[in-house]
Parts: sequence; structure tokens; C-alpha cells
Amino acid sequence: MIQDEIETRLRRDLAPAALVIHDDSAAHRGHVGAQDGSGHFRVEVISEKFENLSRVARHRLVYHSCADLMQAGIHALAIVALTPSEAAQTNTPAEG
Repeated sequence: MIQDEIETRLRRDLAPAALVIHDDSAAHRGHVGAQDGSGHFRVEVISEKFENLSRVARHRLVYHSCADLMQAGIHALAIVALTPSEAAQTNTPAEG
């Protein structure tokens, strides 16, 4: 399952304090390029590895972890990437 593979890779590469993966595929049925809606995910990652990185650099780390999945399985990937201190300031829930 793609969602499980995304989780495995992000946990391995980013050692997140919190990681939540949402499968938003059902909301995208009929979308051009993915008529069945499959492959739409949203990830929320809290990791110390994002310290001192720009938003773009953080997203690149996430995309790098899932690079080959972007060619087969992931049609769209929305990312929220925060440091632990940013998550605390925004009251982002710290799920495992």
C-alpha cells in the first residue's frame, strides 16, 4: 500500500517527532490524470531535520524520500513540514 510505503520512508529519512499521512484520494475522483482519484496524499511532518531550512528545502527532503513513488502511486502530495518548536507554537498535534 502506497500510504504505508510513504510512512516507512519518511520515518527512515526524517526521524519525525510526529507524522500524519492523510489519503485524500476519495475527494479527487474524476481528477484529470487520476480518474479513479487514487494517489492523492497529504503529509504533516514534524522533524528536527527541518531546522534552519526553507520551506522549499523541507519539501525537497520529503519529495526526495518519495521520489520513485511520485512516478508510480502518488499523483499529488501536499506537505506540511514543521520543526518541533514551530509545531509547539502552532499547537499542531504531535501524533506519533
